[in-house]
Amino acid sequence: MIDKPLLAGVMVLLTLSLVMSYSLSTYTVVHFNYTDFHFFIRQSMAIFLGFTTMVILSKMDPDTWFSRMGLALFILFFILMIAMQFLPSSLVTAVGGAKRWIRVGPMSIAPVEFFKVGFIFFLAWSFARKLLDKTKMGFWEEVRTFTPYLFVFLVAVVIIAVFQKDLGQVVVLGATLMVLFLFIGSSLKFFFTLLSGVFAAFIGLIFFAPHRMARIKSWWGTVQDSILSVFPFESVQSLRIEVGKEPYQISNSLNAIHNGSYFGEGLGNGQFKLGYLSEVHTDFILAGITEELGLLGLTLVTLTMLFIIFRIFKIASKVKNPMYYLFSIGVGLLISFAFILNSYGISGITPIKGIAVPFLSYGGSHIWASCIAIGMVLMVSKKVPRDSKGRMK
Repeated sequence: MIDKPLLAGVMVLLTLSLVMSYSLSTYTVVHFNYTDFHFFIRQSMAIFLGFTTMVILSKMDPDTWFSRMGLALFILFFILMIAMQFLPSSLVTAVGGAKRWIRVGPMSIAPVEFFKVGFIFFLAWSFARKLLDKTKMGFWEEVRTFTPYLFVFLVAVVIIAVFQKDLGQVVVLGATLMVLFLFIGSSLKFFFTLLSGVFAAFIGLIFFAPHRMARIKSWWGTVQDSILSVFPFESVQSLRIEVGKEPYQISNSLNAIHNGSYFGEGLGNGQFKLGYLSEVHTDFILAGITEELGLLGLTLVTLTMLFIIFRIFKIASKVKNPMYYLFSIGVGLLISFAFILNSYGISGITPIKGIAVPFLSYGGSHIWASCIAIGMVLMVSKKVPRDSKGRMK
């Protein structure tokens, strides 16, 4: 028996995504002279494909199909991410010089969304085979043991952060990898050493990319007063920078959230979607939801997301197979970090990363990939011991 509460939670968010893709795309539809149902129809197709895939996967036998599916995702989309850099512009969509989407007929596929799921499988599969039986390791033995995984991750960093200019996806993958290291028994010394290296590399990726530096300065200009006021030292005040207008995206996002108040302006009645807040149905969908459905709507979305994450972690805690356990933990972490980064970005707490909200943001690739990940977790959930009423033991 699959975990029906998890399936129900995902269905709730997918349904809301469909509704909001119609409500929040009003200005974009008029501006580009699209039909009223342009985004609604496209999102419907993505959700139908994702939901169908999720149900099909949930019915498969994990002992037969889980590893095959996971390896196929990892190998195929790893190759595609490399190959797409050499494909002609007729097949690849480039934005700002970064090739992120492959055109397949009327569809565009972002390989990185599927690679994330494959990468989590690769880690779970390899960790379960090679590391779970190891006794306590010394620091240098840990370095030797984990270096191959770090090498694979660094290759992914070069492809995603350098060629695709998508640092947000790297942050989500890196955070997930480091937490999984802790789950398989790495020492705190190794963890903090690795964290220091990741932080240094993160700073380097920012300094060597002018668009990222501009984004960081723009964000710092909005939060410097509240942060520097805590440190009344003259030397610290030298970190203050001169800024012009507050970044319009963050400003309008915060205004949309404020405008929604407790109960919202009503579905379809949001004002900031009318040209003030671009991409409101994609990366800023939480701001759009809050303006139209209020704090109450945002709270229900957050609780539903937390419920989904809770069910995934509960399945992980009950399943016996270590590979299934680590994969489920990884999927839960991917969803958690993506939701946190997007939430913090639209509220100005951290710089905007361009991370989609799982199951909510408009976009076929991330919807389909998220449904594949949940489908594999549902496949795994059939291995969880249950009582006569179908509840987990």
